[in-house]
Amino acid sequence: MKKISLIRTTLLIALLGTVASVQAKKTCDPTPIEPYIKLSGVSTGTASVTVNSGTQITLSPEPKKHGSWSWSGTCGTSGSAREQTISPTSSCIATAVYTNKCDAETTQDFTVKVPLYPSYNTSPIAPDATGMSSNATQLAAKMKLGTNIGNTMEAWGCSTPSETCWGQPMVSAAYVKLVKDSGFDSIRIPVSWDQYADQTTGKISDAWLNRVKEVVQYAVDNGLYVIVNIHWDGGWLERNFSEEKKEAVNAKQKAYWEQIATHLRDFDEHVLFAGANEPDAHSAAEIAVLDSYHQTFVDAVRSTGGKNAYRVLVIQAPRTNIDLAANDWHVMPTDTVTDRQMAEVHFYPWSFTLQSQDEWYSQMFYYWGNGYHSTTDTYRNSTREEEAFVDAEFAKMKAKFADRGIPVVLGEYGAMLRTCRVPFDHKHV
Repeated sequence: MKKISLIRTTLLIALLGTVASVQAKKTCDPTPIEPYIKLSGVSTGTASVTVNSGTQITLSPEPKKHGSWSWSGTCGTSGSAREQTISPTSSCIATAVYTNKCDAETTQDFTVKVPLYPSYNTSPIAPDATGMSSNATQLAAKMKLGTNIGNTMEAWGCSTPSETCWGQPMVSAAYVKLVKDSGFDSIRIPVSWDQYADQTTGKISDAWLNRVKEVVQYAVDNGLYVIVNIHWDGGWLERNFSEEKKEAVNAKQKAYWEQIATHLRDFDEHVLFAGANEPDAHSAAEIAVLDSYHQTFVDAVRSTGGKNAYRVLVIQAPRTNIDLAANDWHVMPTDTVTDRQMAEVHFYPWSFTLQSQDEWYSQMFYYWGNGYHSTTDTYRNSTREEEAFVDAEFAKMKAKFADRGIPVVLGEYGAMLRTCRVPFDHKHV
């Protein structure tokens, strides 16, 4: 019996001791963490930073004492040191946990963003309005008749990149003068850039930048207004409108336009930039991604300063399609300057511009427009896409854009050259 009592007494003492220990433990609230990041010796109160690959930074949260630290995450941070010095080569998150003197924990995430390409806005200058007095509407009034230098500067897909790889000669000063002498006042220069760039760094060949500048100079020397774009270019932008591709495309868009804009920065208002060609966005989700590409384009150009702070920029509608522009495209990019954007659509009515043979759904048409239909070959008279259709399409653009002070550029249009007719069919005589 005495043994049993002793055991019970011991157990009771142990339990009482435990209870006393809990009651004696001091409690307090978690201690707030103040995040700081040191870059180039300067400490900034922030939990996020964007740096080029390999740049050394120090994550330096506070408080500095009266507790302990632990680290985890994808930036390579670890251990118990309060300060963590890292040189990230890709975007990552570092997580710091601070435990205060009464064991209350606080967690702080540090977000480190490493762009896929370095910044090429390495020499921004102050805004310069010299020679840039015209806003978009005023400039559009000066651009009445234009043409494209097609199948040259945008030629793509050959084993050796070249503006002649599609069989055209190099663009010459004489050719551009001929354009001017033929009555045109504007010229659009579609350009490929991706094949002339280092795919790791995003650096465009200096030789190619200089060549594009040379051709632009030909046009400016002839008093032409010039639109320089990123064209099809292998489809890196024009065929990628998913959330998964968004970051990579925006990174490339930024890198390329920082370089293009800087290289062409000294041209006056005769030179306009266009961020894309025919972006193949259909759905609302895809158009939202396209809008982000347009915003990146505008931000990149404006960031370089100089005359680019005022340059008129051309923004492409989804697929450059009039109906998509009218019905499904609802925002232009935000900008640091007002009235310096134009919208762009293209216009290729199928049966007039592209249909080259009789199809199951329609015969080819030979005769177009009021007063030009045939009285003998009536089967070949057009029954659609004539004056009323054209007027209705352009009226949509007037209501959506021009009436709101946003001019519309018809960047491409055409008519097919038909060298022969479909074999004569006596049924339709």
